[in-house]
Amino acid sequence: QVQLVESGGGLVQAGGSLRLSCAASGRTFSTYVMGWFRQAPGKEREFVAAISWSGGTTYYADSVKGRFTISRDNAKKTVYLQMNSLKPEDTAVYYCAASRSPGYRKGSIYEYDYWGQGTQVTVSS
Repeated sequence: QVQLVESGGGLVQAGGSLRLSCAASGRTFSTYVMGWFRQAPGKEREFVAAISWSGGTTYYADSVKGRFTISRDNAKKTVYLQMNSLKPEDTAVYYCAASRSPGYRKGSIYEYDYWGQGTQVTVSS
């Protein structure tokens, strides 16, 4: 069992940056593939980024590639999402998620077993 708690959301102007954190409980954090998703009002939850258990491999949605960076610190049981050059269309609730199965190219919500409660990111124009 893994519990996930996101933090770091807030209000930022277009072009600005934010770093989200997701702290995990449990002893097996380092064995999970971790991902970030987001959900804007009236839209489905969409994939943002994923990272392998070792942190050596990452996978991004085309819409954030080159602007967002996912990373993890297994000693701290934390995964991060550094978001630069933010746009108003990045406004959403951001969720982190954990997957018990192998393979880091996990872009579907159905591939993840545990979810955090989400943190709001609002980008003003």
